[in-house]
Amino acid sequence: MRKVSDYAIQLREKQKVRRIYGMLEGQFRKYFEIAERIKGVTGENLLMLLESRLDNVIYRLGYANSRNQGRQLVRHNHIQVNGRKVNIPSFRVSVNDVITLKEKSRKVGAINESLEAVVRRGVPSWLELDKDNYKGTVKALPGRQEITMPIQEQLIVELYSK
Repeated sequence: MRKVSDYAIQLREKQKVRRIYGMLEGQFRKYFEIAERIKGVTGENLLMLLESRLDNVIYRLGYANSRNQGRQLVRHNHIQVNGRKVNIPSFRVSVNDVITLKEKSRKVGAINESLEAVVRRGVPSWLELDKDNYKGTVKALPGRQEITMPIQEQLIVELYSK
């Protein structure tokens, strides 16, 4: 039986995370470089940056069934952040940002179905959802313990540190 190299394992982990968040290599590398510059643990910083992208927050709040659908909602001008139209999926949300659906978008069937399904999936503790008013609030930036996906961020850090 052939042993898989550490490099292959690290590469697979990076590709898995890139696929989860729907990113190309260049954009992912930029996020890693930003995570390196922030004080703290680089791997945890990277996950915090990825989780605080607007397309991911839309998915986490339950407006979308997937990150890709969240990306499309942002691109098609359904989303407002602090009352202003934002159509950039990589927009980074901050603490106390209020994410709302535009008035016209509240009638879209797919969004309402997603909001019904969020009850089963749950909203992370760092976000707050007001389903009746189609409003979500970022209470805090996500910590590593709040990201429950099976990601080994240390492997990604080791890969890029070579």
